Amino acid sequence: MAQPVYVGLDMGASRTKVAVIDRHGALLGHSVRKSGIDFGVTAALCLDNALEMADASRNDIADAVATGYGRNNVAFVTEKTKTEIGCHAKGCHHSFAGELTIIDIGGQDNKIIKLDASGRRDSFKMNRKCAAGTGAFLEEMSSRLDIPLEEMNNLARQATEMLKLGSYCTVFSATEVLENIRHGKPVADIIKGIFYSMIQRVLEMDSLTEK
Repeated sequence: MAQPVYVGLDMGASRTKVAVIDRHGALLGHSVRKSGIDFGVTAALCLDNALEMADASRNDIADAVATGYGRNNVAFVTEKTKTEIGCHAKGCHHSFAGELTIIDIGGQDNKIIKLDASGRRDSFKMNRKCAAGTGAFLEEMSSRLDIPLEEMNNLARQATEMLKLGSYCTVFSATEVLENIRHGKPVADIIKGIFYSMIQRVLEMDSLTEK
């Protein structure tokens, strides 16, 4: 008889992630895809890919939990859904016991979660004003620069200066980026400025200093 496996699924606004683990917590399989327009189909594809990597089938699933923006659209998880806040808190406290500040930069919003030493939530803040500083902002900048997301971090490390973006709006920031390109500014310096802009949006949400 095949060993039982346990599935965790995060259905985000931008990406869907699935992890398959064994009873000891060892990672057996995983999958990440763009969430797209049909969350149910994407969840099923991610699950099947992760199970294939784990050399398991749906019949081997002993338990499954879904979280994220589209957690209620996951057909194979009908009862156990958890908020992203709760999942972040439990996961981070499990790996890093003690007082913590958790920063989640998501596809459509950012979250700052503070935990006490026992893992209980002290405070929580979320930015819903606009896409500035979120994953959607970074995706938009990636598209404007025609540079894959996975290449942007290495390019930013090559920067010799940082071109700060003055705008707080994704649309206006994109215009600033295009203006810098037109004036021949180094792409690496522009990307470093984009990352700095995201950091500033997070710092505006809450104090990250120790108690």
